[in-house]
Amino acid sequence: MSKKAVTLTIFSIVSAIMLLWLFLPPTIAVSGVVSDSSEAVERGEYLVIAGGCISCHRGQTEQTNESLAGGLGLETEFGTFYAPNITPDSATGIGSWKAEDFIRALKHGRQPSGGFYFPSFPYRAYSKLSEEDVLSMAAYLMSLEPVTYRVPESETPLWLARWMIAGWNKLADLSMPSDEVYGDELIERGAYLARHLGHCGECHTPRNRLGIPDYSREFAGAELGDEIIEPIDGEALEEWTTNNFDIFLLLGLKPDGEFVGGDMNEVIEHNTSKLTDEDRDALAAFFTRHNSAGG
Repeated sequence: MSKKAVTLTIFSIVSAIMLLWLFLPPTIAVSGVVSDSSEAVERGEYLVIAGGCISCHRGQTEQTNESLAGGLGLETEFGTFYAPNITPDSATGIGSWKAEDFIRALKHGRQPSGGFYFPSFPYRAYSKLSEEDVLSMAAYLMSLEPVTYRVPESETPLWLARWMIAGWNKLADLSMPSDEVYGDELIERGAYLARHLGHCGECHTPRNRLGIPDYSREFAGAELGDEIIEPIDGEALEEWTTNNFDIFLLLGLKPDGEFVGGDMNEVIEHNTSKLTDEDRDALAAFFTRHNSAGG
């Protein structure tokens, strides 16, 4: 075999390995239809509320605004991304999804077809949700009334394609830290809610030029389109008590007597105000005790 042929063979093998590394579908252990048990549906309803799904996926038309039919546009420097219809409509929503499709989407950012979701969908945060939580959320979503509504396609620059997210995910993996072990059940629950289910860092953590979160400045505030997102790190909350933060999550009232505005008002109304007292306490403990200790 000639030197040129050997070089081409090695290049082909390396290329094939790289493509497999980038595009190989995740292995999903669960399969089959989503549970329709009343226990799973009830648990899933709370998790969907805690996850703030309605803040992005609420319907945007007069006919869909009481549903999770999607359509809200998120404007970013990488384009405008529209939240999809997550009602169980077979034609325009998730009606054909199986249990493995929910795991694949929420924990791996992959479509049922195997394609990639853009990271405007917070699958990076959801990646550390328990499978039990994901499947309970699926049970609730599949119990909803189907709504036929086709969401607009994402409006992205010509150079940005879904297949490119394969490489983006690998770069994001390099910077994503392991979760700390706090030895405190309340703070650990708060961390799970803040970092994963509630995905607070998706808005409150700054990003680099590639849109990858800068975890060295976790919760330090960010810019989202034309909106300035306030910091909620240790420095910003230095004077806050756990009671201050608990009241903020319930009513949107800051220690200085001002009420929160902007999109956070929606989060308070549809998400944190509906949490159990225990989960609000957990979030308050995480953000005040954890952050004041330096993270």
